[in-house]
Amino acid sequence: MYALVEIKGKQYKAEKGSLLQVDKMDSVEGDIVEFDSVMLLGGEQVKIGTPYVKGAKVRTKVERHARGRKVVVLKYRRRKGYRKTRGHRQEYTFIRVEEIIGA
Repeated sequence: MYALVEIKGKQYKAEKGSLLQVDKMDSVEGDIVEFDSVMLLGGEQVKIGTPYVKGAKVRTKVERHARGRKVVVLKYRRRKGYRKTRGHRQEYTFIRVEEIIGA
């Protein structure tokens, strides 16, 4: 059984035991987090929500927090002596899917 779940505005395919990399969440490692914004339940019988499947939930456990690799942004104008460098590292939360509760 799998589920399409919306977490912080993005859609993820969740299967039992899978590890999802989502945008940083305000929760401590080891917390149990439930998401009720399940858009589709798949398996033997497919249930499609309008927009969400009623009574369906995905229970996850927060594994760890991490930061992605650095992205360097360079602005440059030729012959003007203009250079600007900026960097960015996105923060992520890794969550493990414990259970998919279907209606």
